[in-house]
Amino acid sequence: MKLLVLNGPNLNMLGIREPQIYGAQTYRDLEAFIQGICDAEGIDVQIAQTNHEGELVDLIQSAYQNADGIVINPAAYTHTSVAILDAVKAVALPAVEVHLSDVSKRESFRQISYVREACCATFAGYGFDGYRLAILHLKKMIEQDGE
Repeated sequence: MKLLVLNGPNLNMLGIREPQIYGAQTYRDLEAFIQGICDAEGIDVQIAQTNHEGELVDLIQSAYQNADGIVINPAAYTHTSVAILDAVKAVALPAVEVHLSDVSKRESFRQISYVREACCATFAGYGFDGYRLAILHLKKMIEQDGE
């Protein structure tokens, strides 16, 4: 099983950016956390982060016929990008949306998620553990579809 884990803008600033919301752990800590889960579950994973919308679209498109599922934290693009929604729809892979913070308890503009329409689940407000929940959800879903 191969998963693509994508992270959007400003996640490279974890540990620096608003630690009261996002915590003190760094993006490297997040990568190690994700890799550890995938190693333990026997999942091949590609992890990427970009601050550029078009690059996120390119990465999503690269998953077509190369990955079994996508975990995506589109970050600020969650609330603005129809292009990312369209890319996730186009590749037609199971996808799970993740947010470190509980966006439902934040600013009103964060209540809109375009990408959610193309996702089978959303995990928000669990910090790094949201990625674990998303990965395990996808693994179970993909294994069930393969039976």
